[in-house]
Amino acid sequence: MSFQVIVLNGGSSAGKSGIARCLQHVLLPEPWLSLSVDTLVDALPAALRDAEDGLTFEPSGEVRAGAGFREVEAAWIEGVAAMARAGARVVVDEVFLGGAASQERWVARLGGLRVLWVGVRCDARVAAGRETARGDRVAGMAAAQAGVVHRGVRYDMEVDTTRTEARDCALAIARRVT
Repeated sequence: MSFQVIVLNGGSSAGKSGIARCLQHVLLPEPWLSLSVDTLVDALPAALRDAEDGLTFEPSGEVRAGAGFREVEAAWIEGVAAMARAGARVVVDEVFLGGAASQERWVARLGGLRVLWVGVRCDARVAAGRETARGDRVAGMAAAQAGVVHRGVRYDMEVDTTRTEARDCALAIARRVT
């Protein structure tokens, strides 16, 4: 049985989105959808942005998720799982703010699906430099997330984008998928 879902977990600016885009090319001819937690965040109503019940972006770069966000997130994860169960192959670009507890939320909903769990690591200083260059993130988010997102998380494999290009990381992942 081949993989139906690839979950890329790493901190902000670690290179997950670039890897996801490259995976879509290197895994051809199979079409793979790329879904990102950023899409979920962008889709949130104003009432859940920078709100205690939703997502709060602290000046330190820490991101806090409230009960309202968790409720919407649960529906999002269930929707991703439903697409995979319906036959779509999905690459998930995710940030496990709660480390192992975040992974467990995904595991509970992805039951019965073949999932490849990939840790995407990047030196905090390098990720912080990328964050500054992007200009669309709260300063400090990359450094705040670099370690915490991996705490207690179990992976099938890990890649490190500190000195490795997204395409090379995607090729390494593709070797595990095919």
